Parts: sequence; structure tokens; C-alpha cells
Amino acid sequence: MNCPLCQDNINRVDYKNTQFLRKFVTSQFKIGTSRRNKLCNKHQRGIANAVKLARFMALMPYTRLQTVKKNI
Repeated sequence: MNCPLCQDNINRVDYKNTQFLRKFVTSQFKIGTSRRNKLCNKHQRGIANAVKLARFMALMPYTRLQTVKKNI
């Protein structure tokens, strides 16, 4: 299995880049499994820690119910 982060030579995952982290989270804002994300163990742990830190810093929601609905 080829990890896309290994192929792009990404060593650290930034918790402030929420658009990038959103790719590895399900529609219910759960952290996706390594099989779903197609990541190696090292990068899966890094993504999980970055998502948890982004949630703690209020950059990402914990659940789907915490998202803000925009009235346009």
C-alpha cells in the first residue's frame, strides 16, 4: 500500500491546515481509518494527533452538529 504522504515526502502535518485535515475526516467528523485514508501507520498517527489538536484549538468541530449553517 502506497501512502500518499510518503510519496509527497510530507514529514509533519500542520494542525492549522484544516482544509487538508478535512480530507481525512468522515462526514460525521470522525477520524477515518488508515484503510479508508490509505495512510501508513506513521502518517495516520500524525493525522489523528493533528485533528485532535485542531479540535482542541477550535479550528475543527468535534461533531457534525457543531458546524455552522450559513443562511444565504
